[in-house]
Amino acid sequence: MIKDIPQLVVENVAVAIVKEKNELNETVWNSYLINMKDVKLEGVLVTSTGYGQINDEKIRTSTLRHFLDEVEPKSFVKIEPIIEEVFGVNNEYWLSFYLDHKMYDKRYVFLAESITEANFTTVPIINKKGVMII
Repeated sequence: MIKDIPQLVVENVAVAIVKEKNELNETVWNSYLINMKDVKLEGVLVTSTGYGQINDEKIRTSTLRHFLDEVEPKSFVKIEPIIEEVFGVNNEYWLSFYLDHKMYDKRYVFLAESITEANFTTVPIINKKGVMII
């Protein structure tokens, strides 16, 4: 029965989109996985995709998969760069990982037009400005 399946809740793990400068001093946007836990995440898999509508045209980006293996406690890992052209659609990151031999998963969705400086916060551990979902 479904009521017998434990509902494992992901806490203290976030995804953030951060605006920063690259080595050529150009403005770029990168997505990060932030582990604010005191324990390591193992077997970490992140998928990302964009979907929605722009000017009455349905848009769906490619689905990308990233195996991050381990994310140390109180640390962050870059997932991928993200281009501003997809900020007008929903950007979804689906995270799965193991903790204490149990599998956890969570979906993080940055809604269309939500990745803006007006929504910036200071992202913990990275200590840069960006949009974050916990």
